[in-house]
Amino acid sequence: MLAFNDTFSNWPTFSFIGIPGLEIAHIWISIPFCLLYLVAIVGNALLLILVRAEQNLHEPQFYFLAVLALTDLGLSLSTMPSVLAIFWFDIHHIGLDACLTQMFFIHTLSSVESGVLVVMAFDRLVAICAPLDYPRILTRHTVVCLSGAAFLRGVTLLAPLPFFLRTFPFCGANILSHSYCYYPDMLNLACGDVTFSSVYGLVCVLCTFAVDVVFILASYIKILSAIMKLGIHNRNWRSLHTCICHLCIVLVFYLPLISLAVLHRYTQETSPILYTTMSNAYLLMTPLLNPVVYSLKSRQIQAALRKRFWVQRVVAGE
Repeated sequence: MLAFNDTFSNWPTFSFIGIPGLEIAHIWISIPFCLLYLVAIVGNALLLILVRAEQNLHEPQFYFLAVLALTDLGLSLSTMPSVLAIFWFDIHHIGLDACLTQMFFIHTLSSVESGVLVVMAFDRLVAICAPLDYPRILTRHTVVCLSGAAFLRGVTLLAPLPFFLRTFPFCGANILSHSYCYYPDMLNLACGDVTFSSVYGLVCVLCTFAVDVVFILASYIKILSAIMKLGIHNRNWRSLHTCICHLCIVLVFYLPLISLAVLHRYTQETSPILYTTMSNAYLLMTPLLNPVVYSLKSRQIQAALRKRFWVQRVVAGE
């Protein structure tokens, strides 16, 4: 009987939470969530289509934007099943393997997105500080290598996390604090000595998000320094305008991430509604706002959208 209990504890079922205190309104809350997911998926898919179809967008900065949109699509599709299952069908349970799979994709794609943001900052640094060398430095081969490096870093660093969690038994109610599987959250439910796994998770954070923030800050300090040295008539305002787009995306990505980390690690008596809101904003707002920011700020994206929809409208009129 003891052996059966030990085996069962290695294959637990985890329970998601929705929005505490608002369970009766989950079906109504699902409506804005569905709309947000729909906008995020359609917006990022449209960016991918535009970059592929429009010759004017065949530039390194838009290739990186396409990689970012592809990553955001992956993030949305990773969290959407569990979030909508809670609000639509009142399904709050998930098995260990499914939870580990979702956790791996969420953390890996978040790491990849952070790496792509660093690469985009490097792209803007070269465009402003060395515009004559831009075509030579940022070739298609370079774009593929940098994007591949961001992907490989995320997969390599975060692949051990599911294996660490599988070595622990889980005891208790196994109630997760989010609407998806999150590594620190699952680690808190594990029984046994989790010191090594906790330290490894911290090392992953330092090697990805912390290092990336330092590189992004250093890039923009260099960019601002280069702009200030130029005369008012020689400043590359077009490149600076694209920097604003990138900075908006950086803020959209890192602010919810940092806020969630602070709430998760250092706040003991956080409002459940605030905690749930921040946890959903962490993975929903970035895929939602990235295409919106670039559609509103990038003149080339706006021109591609007008061209695409104008041509379709003319064809439909004919």
